[in-house]
Amino acid sequence: MKKKFFSVIKYSFFLGIGVFLIWWQIGKMTELQKEEFLLSLKNTNYIYIIPVLIMALLSHLSRALRWKILIETMGYRIGTANAFYATLCGYFANTFVPRAGEILKCSMITKYEKIPFTKLVGTIITERLFDFVCYLLIIVITIGIQVKTVSAFIKEKLSLLFSNQNPIPLWIKIIVPLIVLILLYYLAKWMIKKYRDHHYFLKIKGVAIGVKEGFSSILHLKKRKAFIGHTIFIWGMYLLQIYVGFSALSETSHLGIGAAFSVLSLSTLAMIIAPGGLGAFPVAVQQVLLIYGLDNISFGWLMWGVTTGIILIAGLISFGLIIYTNRNKNEKNGQHLRENNFTRRSDTSGATLEIEK
Repeated sequence: MKKKFFSVIKYSFFLGIGVFLIWWQIGKMTELQKEEFLLSLKNTNYIYIIPVLIMALLSHLSRALRWKILIETMGYRIGTANAFYATLCGYFANTFVPRAGEILKCSMITKYEKIPFTKLVGTIITERLFDFVCYLLIIVITIGIQVKTVSAFIKEKLSLLFSNQNPIPLWIKIIVPLIVLILLYYLAKWMIKKYRDHHYFLKIKGVAIGVKEGFSSILHLKKRKAFIGHTIFIWGMYLLQIYVGFSALSETSHLGIGAAFSVLSLSTLAMIIAPGGLGAFPVAVQQVLLIYGLDNISFGWLMWGVTTGIILIAGLISFGLIIYTNRNKNEKNGQHLRENNFTRRSDTSGATLEIEK
């Protein structure tokens, strides 16, 4: 009874945090942003939102299964349910604090599956680098299938960056980052030499070893086809969410797969720049739609609201489920530990009696 009570307290605590963060997220929106978001909700054909929600959940499940493949390649076993719950909890945390989700999901798996944290960090970095390559490929495809449409947009943005009106000369933009990188290299080299035995450096070294093993796991994948298949499926679901989502608003219903590629390319960047894409995602989508003659920000707010909503709700549920489904495992581990301690004490007592005799 006592353990059940504490489980309820834990879940209520996470639920309270989630409700507070949702309130905090909405509170950060300006009045204009709130009006635009409400307008998008009012004019939406919700029948098309259902497949978008299903595809979002399927992409998260596929990501969890892909992560599981990487972990198992290193010789560890992990439950599918725990991988899925931890992935959703990680997305939930990333909505508010960038990259916090990666730390959280690794911590959860370390706690419930007893896999070293540093090894898990290596798999996360490997995943991100692999996704980055996929993202570059998406950009190439986007430009390739609509050269005339997209190239004009890219030229316009680049001309603003490197124009003569920009007060910072081009050579400074190139030289200064190079100097900073060189200085950082020598600073890191000096710190490694001076503090190589410090416990913080040893922790960083452990993470570096984990990252190395994460990279090697790609080279020794036992389920390489499944890993590539999940990657294609994940990005395919991202693309189809946008393509199907176009039909939810009359203003965007005529847009095709090319426009979906363009939206995916820029909106992915917006998700990286801002926590959960708040503010940046709708603006990025609006800029893309301008290429196709549409000055519409409602679609961006609609897609952001749907994808963020599913992450917040599914993330909160996953917090409760990962605690609830692993409670017996923790109880068994605790009981096993107590039995071992009791056995050791009994053996010690028996040995002491033998000596006294």
